[in-house]
Parts: sequence; structure tokens; C-alpha cells
Amino acid sequence: MRKFMLDRRQAVQFGFTAAAALGLAACSDGPSDSGSSSSSSESSSSSDTASTDIDKDAFDALVASVEQADDATIEASAWAKAVKENGSLRIGATRTSALFSQLDETTDKVYGFDAGLYLSLTRYILGDETKYDYTQVTSDTRESVLQNDQVDTVFASYTINDKRKAVISFAGPYLTTQQAILVLADNTDINSVDDLAGKKVAVQSGSTGPQQLADACPTAEAQEFTKDDECRAALEQGRVDAYVVDNTLQMGNVIKNPGKYRIAGDPFGPEDKLGIGVPLGSDGVDFINGFLKKFEDDGNWAKLYQIAICDRTGIASVPEPPALGA
Repeated sequence: MRKFMLDRRQAVQFGFTAAAALGLAACSDGPSDSGSSSSSSESSSSSDTASTDIDKDAFDALVASVEQADDATIEASAWAKAVKENGSLRIGATRTSALFSQLDETTDKVYGFDAGLYLSLTRYILGDETKYDYTQVTSDTRESVLQNDQVDTVFASYTINDKRKAVISFAGPYLTTQQAILVLADNTDINSVDDLAGKKVAVQSGSTGPQQLADACPTAEAQEFTKDDECRAALEQGRVDAYVVDNTLQMGNVIKNPGKYRIAGDPFGPEDKLGIGVPLGSDGVDFINGFLKKFEDDGNWAKLYQIAICDRTGIASVPEPPALGA
């Protein structure tokens, strides 16, 4: 796995030492930091920091550039044909992830990497990115909304694993990631996963975090919460010492709340592949993978990564996407 290195100014910006690296697996992504120990007393000038605001015009233009699939492509997929006949793509997602799917209440639009993908998929099938119905999901409900036919697909930084593959199917992967440790900015005690020994650590129920924390640091005291904001509230209130979840979400938390948090140490655990959930056995897997391949070949994956992640985190280079079906 390749990782792109931050210079000292960028490392300081996110609470890392000069040797820190930032990587979202598949090369490097915003929410995977590979920082070593950090120094919260360091700071950077505003001229050295990347903007945390997404370029909405560039984002909207990219989505608008996606060409609609031809009739033959739609007809070849029972999943896509049903979506088109329904006139709306039913999406399970979240709207609180700064880098991946964030609702802008001033425009009532969603922005971010995941949002860019599902809006583009909507446009690819229906010719209009606004023709989708949104259902909020949590780590605990992502499988059930697919099993109960409440949604056609789930985009939610969704890790592919064998347990989930027993009840739903996955397209992708479209990104990879690892677990990261979030602490308050002034915390100097926790700088690696080993430092979590004997500490109270927030994790999201239904995510891969609880098991990966148990594997990496068996003596950490895991406390499960349903949502990201509940985990962060527990951290801010001192009910836990740290919060562990995948680094895609953690980097979003850092840039969304400048000066409040830092990511402590290197990402850890096995590389998680992020996929797009569809009902078990659905030929939506092949259809969405075909869409992703075209999206990548057209250069849109790289453009979206640049707009949604690189331009907002200071990462200098866009990685290669992971192999589809891997």
C-alpha cells in the first residue's frame, strides 16, 4: 500500500509530527493518517492550511458531466431496469461525513466523495442526479434496509467483509481504509494503539471497530455507541479517552472541527475495502461495477477525489482506485 507524505506544515495542521503520513488505503486518502506521535502545541498559519470547504461549483460540474447509460445497458440489468421504472434511486446513506457525504443546509445538496458517486450513479441511470430518495442509515441498519427492500443501494463508507457478504452483496471496492484513533487535541497520553491499554475507548456498534480494537489492544475497554456524534460527545465529555473508527470518518472529524481533535498515531488493523451495498445476489453488483469502471476511465474518479479529498486535506496526489471485484 502506497502512502503520500505530508510536509511539516501539513502535518502540523492535522496534529502530526513532521514525519507523519496521511493515507487512505489504496494509496492514500484523507481519512487515513499515518501519523506518529503528535504535538498539540504546534500550530500553522492560515496560509498553510488547506480549505475544508468543498468547491461546490467544481463538484456540481463533475456530476453534471456524467452521461446517462443507454437503453441497452439499463435493460441488461434487472436491478437498473427496476430503478429506472421506479423513476428514483433509493439510497441508504448518511449526511454528516465531512469528506464523504455532508448536507449543506444552505443549498439542500449533499457534497463529498460518496455523495459524488451516488449522485453520478443516479444521473447515469435516470439522467438526473436529483432523482433519488434518501434513507438515513447507521452502522446497525445498513444490512436491514437492503434486506427489507427499503433501499436499492447503500453508500456509507461500508466495509466489505464475509459476515456482511452472507446477507447482502457488494459492488466495488471504490476505496480502502484502516482504523484510526481520535483524541482531544490537548491529549498527550495517547499516541499509538498500544497506549489504549486500560483506556475507555468509544467504538460504533455494527462497525468493524470493536473487533479490530479487541484484536489490536485486548485490554482497552470498548464502549459501544450507535453513531459518530455520540462517540465524539462521549470523548468531549470525558466519558471515554479515545474513539476508534475507520480513518475516512476520523479525518473528516478533524477537518470539520479544527483545533478540537487530533488523530493519534498510525492507522492500524487490516486494510478495509469500502464497497457499495446492494441486495444479496443482485445483478446490481455488475451494473454498478460497470458504472465505476466507466467513471474511473473517464477520469471522474480522480477528479472527484481531488475535489472532495485532496483539495481539502492538503494531500498532494490522487491515488489509483482499488481493483474492482477484489
